Amino acid sequence: MGKLFIVPTPVGNLEDMTLRAIRILKEADLILAEDTRTTGFLLKHYEIRNKMQSHHKFNEHKTVEAITQKALAGETIALVSDAGTPGISDPGFLLVRSCVNAGIEIECLPGATAFVPALVNSGFPIDRFCFEGFLPIKKGRKTRLEELAGETRSVVIYESPYRVLKTLTQMAEIMGDDREISISREISKLHEQTIRGSLKELISHFSANESKGEFVIVLAPGQQKTGRQEDRKIGRPEDRKREDGFAFK
Repeated sequence: MGKLFIVPTPVGNLEDMTLRAIRILKEADLILAEDTRTTGFLLKHYEIRNKMQSHHKFNEHKTVEAITQKALAGETIALVSDAGTPGISDPGFLLVRSCVNAGIEIECLPGATAFVPALVNSGFPIDRFCFEGFLPIKKGRKTRLEELAGETRSVVIYESPYRVLKTLTQMAEIMGDDREISISREISKLHEQTIRGSLKELISHFSANESKGEFVIVLAPGQQKTGRQEDRKIGRPEDRKREDGFAFK
């Protein structure tokens, strides 16, 4: 019987690729790529010449059974996404579940994922946190935000640059414009930036500045009803280092 490897790839800087990930991609019988052109660039950079096959959200329901059969027949399969760890807001879950049900060994390599550096950079409590991924685009969006308004853990949300201002505005309407927030974009890339402040401040910033890159929003915990209050304090606005009203990384 073969094996399925889940292989994280860089979210920006190509140097974030691990030595082990490079070896696995060289040794695998087949690499499943979300976009073969994007993965092809990565493979060329590391001089990896191997067979690739498309595996993305538009075809994974149709291809998962055939791929599982390849692993059952003894092939070693390596799954990658365009960036980060497969399965985290990317294709991967269906194939992993299929392999689990078939008794195929699965190994996920540690590696890059966007939300971890954004969460750590936020300065909010991260001993406990909630990962939401992408919010519903239309149906259920308001309800989800209302649920998150009372969340007492830090909350991680992925967002498109085209919707980030709309999302912040909706959050302010539901949670109040003084709720603390941290936004990271272009993680590990040349123009990486983290901006921290209240929803009101960040709405003002993104109203005046074009939104570019991939965004990770980290929402500060809501008010604690019980528990260790001191552990949840994120500091008063006047205590944070500011530059033109914002704290930049």
